[in-house]
Amino acid sequence: GSPDLDQGIAFIENVTGVRAAFGGVHPGAGTRNALLSLGTDRYLEIIAPDPNQPASDDARDLRKLEEPVIVGWAQHPGDIEAFAQRLKSEGVEVVGPKPGSRKRPDGRVLNWKTLALKDDGNGLFPFFIEWSPDSMHPSIDAPQGCSLERFEGFAPDPTLAYLRRRANLLNLDLEIGPGKNPVLHAIIAGPKGRLDIAF
Repeated sequence: GSPDLDQGIAFIENVTGVRAAFGGVHPGAGTRNALLSLGTDRYLEIIAPDPNQPASDDARDLRKLEEPVIVGWAQHPGDIEAFAQRLKSEGVEVVGPKPGSRKRPDGRVLNWKTLALKDDGNGLFPFFIEWSPDSMHPSIDAPQGCSLERFEGFAPDPTLAYLRRRANLLNLDLEIGPGKNPVLHAIIAGPKGRLDIAF
């Protein structure tokens, strides 16, 4: 997340040496993005307010940031409808799946479905996304050269056992260790250097 898209693009490029490409706008959401690949089926989305749309709650939150930070993450659960039904049957409260889309600069429209958790573990847990079969995954044609070296979460000891059980239930690709506050931490390696970022 970044208060300004150009600032976010420059921030990542200055450290990693890879310049993210403009991805498009999220109609009705008040945001726009830029993307770079982190290898097979992984990508980094830089998201910021879109000055040409009315400010949404998300856009207002992004404007409050002083510098780019991790504001969330997504995981692909496979068949998102079946995944949502399984979570509901196990008592996990969710919102969705909801359809989403954006138009790329080349005019092609990308489509997806997302599922959100009502309890996201104080920001440690992701939202879930399933890309439409007719939409190219952003990791394929976004600028290459970076890789995700580390991605982990931290949380206070009293909540660790619960969060680890919940992460297991959600099939998350996330290790959660003891820490003072709930925090996500990532290390992204590029040809120029390594970006070490947390929030």
